[in-house]
Amino acid sequence: MLRRPGAWSRPFPLWVALVGAVYALATLATAAGGPGHVDPAMSTAANLLLTGSPSIGYAPGANDTVTRGVATYHVIGLGPVLPYLAFVPFGALYPAARWIVSLAFGVLAASLGWPLAGAYGLAGARRRWFAALVAFGTLVFPLSVRGDMYYLAHAEATAAVLAALIEWQGRRRAPVIGAALALAALARPTVLLAAVPLGAWLVWGSRRRVRSALGMAAPLAAGLAALGAWNLARFGSPLESGYGLAALDNATLAALRSQGVFSWRHVGPNLAILLGAGFGTRADFPWLVPSNWGQSILLTTPALLVGAGAPWRERTARAMGAAALLVTVALLCYYGGAGWETYGYRYFLDATPFLLVPVAMAMRRRFGRPEQALIVLSVAFCSYGVLAGVLRLGA
Repeated sequence: MLRRPGAWSRPFPLWVALVGAVYALATLATAAGGPGHVDPAMSTAANLLLTGSPSIGYAPGANDTVTRGVATYHVIGLGPVLPYLAFVPFGALYPAARWIVSLAFGVLAASLGWPLAGAYGLAGARRRWFAALVAFGTLVFPLSVRGDMYYLAHAEATAAVLAALIEWQGRRRAPVIGAALALAALARPTVLLAAVPLGAWLVWGSRRRVRSALGMAAPLAAGLAALGAWNLARFGSPLESGYGLAALDNATLAALRSQGVFSWRHVGPNLAILLGAGFGTRADFPWLVPSNWGQSILLTTPALLVGAGAPWRERTARAMGAAALLVTVALLCYYGGAGWETYGYRYFLDATPFLLVPVAMAMRRRFGRPEQALIVLSVAFCSYGVLAGVLRLGA
């Protein structure tokens, strides 16, 4: 029986404060001199609360929008819109809302590395190293400090999934895990695929299988109903997300979408980006130039390789591996590649939390200089991503 240190131990508030301070400084540096526009999610939230319509008020043909009749709707999911509802009464805060909301969810997601480490048996220096990896060595760091609604969706989903994985190794209450995954799906629906192996393992290992199945399924069904209602209100069908109909101002993405929003034809190019895409170079500091089409996960979070040393015969490791695999397959079939105007392969954040668990399990067995070096590299790559955002680098 694994003897775990307390997931929510006393240093956790101090860790949250440290993460919050670093993320706040990075956000301020990124925001300085940046555009002061109102985020589309903010506009959607304002219209939703003030007029009862989820339309955005943009002219027809704007990027990532769909026009039906006289109304134009943005394709953004429900999850990223919800936090902006709190800002609707405060018009002066509309331009700043995107920075505040993204920072809040980024800090939440990043801070959960500490209790996640404790839940999976890491203590002392190993716990601190793992927490640093989650906070500063994953794409949550460079993306959530950029004040962007698309990146906000990833921070929201990551936070919710990490909460589910902490519960998985704790009391393992099916309704709590299902609710956390449902919340993640409101921001990133592809995460729902992880519910298949996690639910199967959860029910199979339960003494009350029917009760566990219903407890897991009920919040997931509620999440699906919310997503369906959001789609129905905008696009006339609960199954229409809008991404197959939306206007695109990028000709390359439009050509890729013409092959299918999800298609096996996208797997090869996407896999090449995920495993092999690198940086450009320039003569001036900081010399490396990130591509707007993304970089390999090996050049953003190479510490995920530590997970290869996990005890894969254990049920938890296999469940997490299966969840990550299902989500990754769906991501590789998507026409959007790594995510346009991104740093790293941002869509892979949907699978990253599930891979962090095998990393923690491997670190429990062995943690030496190779593992430390991979974490240092991950923090360095993601910190460079923050710098790239501050300097507005991209090619």
